[in-house]
Amino acid sequence: MAIVVVLAGTWLGYQRLADSGCTGSVRLTVAAAPEVAPAVEQAAQRWITDGANVNGTCVAVNVSGVNPATMAAAVAREHKVGLTGVGSAPQSVTVPDVWIADSSTWLLRLRSEASGFVPTDGKSIARSPVVVAMPEPVAQNFGWPDKKLGWKDLLATMTKSSTVRTGIVDPTRDAAGLSGLLALASSAGADATGQKARVSALRALATGSSALRDDLLQKFPRSLDAADIAQSLSAAPLSEEDVIAFNAERPPIKLAALYLEPQPAALDYPFAVMPEVDLQKSAAATGLRQALQQSAFKSALATAGLRAADGTAGNGFSAPVGAPAATPATAAPAASEGSQGGTAAAGLDAGAITQALGGWAAVTLPGRALAVFDISGSMKTPVPSAGGRTRAQVTQIAAAQGLALFDDKWAVGVWLFSTELVGKRPWREIVPISPLTSARAQLQASIGQIRPKDNGDTGLYDTALAAYRNVQDSWEGGRVNSVLLFTDGKNENKDGINRTQLVNELKRLSDPKRPVRLVIIGIGNEVDRRELEAITAATKDGDVFIAEDPARISEIFLEAISSRSGVAR
Repeated sequence: MAIVVVLAGTWLGYQRLADSGCTGSVRLTVAAAPEVAPAVEQAAQRWITDGANVNGTCVAVNVSGVNPATMAAAVAREHKVGLTGVGSAPQSVTVPDVWIADSSTWLLRLRSEASGFVPTDGKSIARSPVVVAMPEPVAQNFGWPDKKLGWKDLLATMTKSSTVRTGIVDPTRDAAGLSGLLALASSAGADATGQKARVSALRALATGSSALRDDLLQKFPRSLDAADIAQSLSAAPLSEEDVIAFNAERPPIKLAALYLEPQPAALDYPFAVMPEVDLQKSAAATGLRQALQQSAFKSALATAGLRAADGTAGNGFSAPVGAPAATPATAAPAASEGSQGGTAAAGLDAGAITQALGGWAAVTLPGRALAVFDISGSMKTPVPSAGGRTRAQVTQIAAAQGLALFDDKWAVGVWLFSTELVGKRPWREIVPISPLTSARAQLQASIGQIRPKDNGDTGLYDTALAAYRNVQDSWEGGRVNSVLLFTDGKNENKDGINRTQLVNELKRLSDPKRPVRLVIIGIGNEVDRRELEAITAATKDGDVFIAEDPARISEIFLEAISSRSGVAR
């Protein structure tokens, strides 16, 4: 009987397609964020019922709901790159023809890591603003729903109040968490006071963080008991759809959605056609996206707690109390073909994202780092964009900010290098790699020793090799083990090894069971990128970042540590 039912269904499907005048079949696979997948599936089935075809060839569409972080890991695997925080995707998860993630930030992050990842289309099909979710009694203490608040207000509360417990879904795995993190970071300001507030906020968020959205939602109070409210989560960046879905379950305490100013990047659900898709499937994908522009799809989005791509809402949309009117939003540029890691949702760029994730990684993930600073004579060169400070001075500022960012789970050491610092040896150990719990003050003081040596040259090769050996010899499992080397010049040590010797020795030492991440940060425009990349490539686990404007060293430093390898797999 089962066979008869299947055959009958197949025959009816064939008849329906035949009636539409198409033959054959183009099979289009679509992976969509779970909250939008049902609406996409309904629209696809309506399109098929109406005779979906590409130049006379019938179209079949298979839609599956996949967590965006899982699919990002699968795309990264296909392009042989890693993406911070997402881990590895199960082998059963394959890259589809069309991917509808919840945010263009996923496309930006992948594009910045894999030059071959250039999806097409990329137009938004839905929208959900990012809000700060609070239990209603807590929100009322902030003046909700009448009082309008900004991210600076939240930041001040996070750094001064001991009663407000904040949390976040890991921003390396959650687009709403990343959007909230970016909004908080931008509200802090770039001066020393802002840096201190940013670090404090990151640590507060990390205390209440969760790897999964459902886990975070469980941390909100589940009763009206005052003690329960006081001990539970008070605030977290989530999507508007998250709040709507949570409240639809009729919890004892509903969540209020606070729409803070300036508005952070909304979840924009880009319709991305993958780079490997052939022309026929690409045409089918275009047809599907056109089907998603029908009014029925807008109503299906509303039922799922989502707005249409232009910010308006369909029939049945249940907006949270205090939500802004569902008026058309400014369309964001698509992160698709032609995007070189540039703008996407709300004008974000890959650099801002990697810096934010770098700060998050420094606070939340344990690591061991040997920081190696160039003190050759050229580090005396003034930096016009830094108010006339020297390269050494801006490096000191970056080092101090980085040290303040590192959590106590880190262990850090400091070396200096030039030429002939200890006899003929070009490097000198200032502080061995030590836990920050006991050595933070000593390490802070060591930064003051980053002073250029008169007539000192750059003993780059010998220093890089010695630092790599040092970290590998003291390697610890379960941590990121890395060398962070800052230099503004080329190797000039006539008494040391040559490049060929360095590269060969690094290749020999490279050990997948004890990986060491070698990161070289070039300062200014006198470094030789090819020289530095030849060094890091030999380790199979390294990267080069160039701060052509030395005033940007702090930003480059955050980008450098946002890529988290150096851990045995």
